[in-house]
Amino acid sequence: MQPSLRTRGHGPRPWLQKAVDEKTLVVFLLPARTDTAWFHRLVWPHASGIEFVEGRLWFEGENGIVAPAPFPSMVVIYDP
Repeated sequence: MQPSLRTRGHGPRPWLQKAVDEKTLVVFLLPARTDTAWFHRLVWPHASGIEFVEGRLWFEGENGIVAPAPFPSMVVIYDP
């Protein structure tokens, strides 16, 4: 799951909370923002796995231009 990072200023927090609450297998692709409250409250204490992606991921925009993400990425796994 790659949650929208533009959810009215909440970032991925609502999606992460849902994964914690529902206790089901979920895999997220997220910005590796380890300095945020959502990382320390919802990822670090609850995730069963965190893998940091080396380098930057590349994405193709709507205009067809391929460019690197402006942030590092991580894969977060919730597997109760």
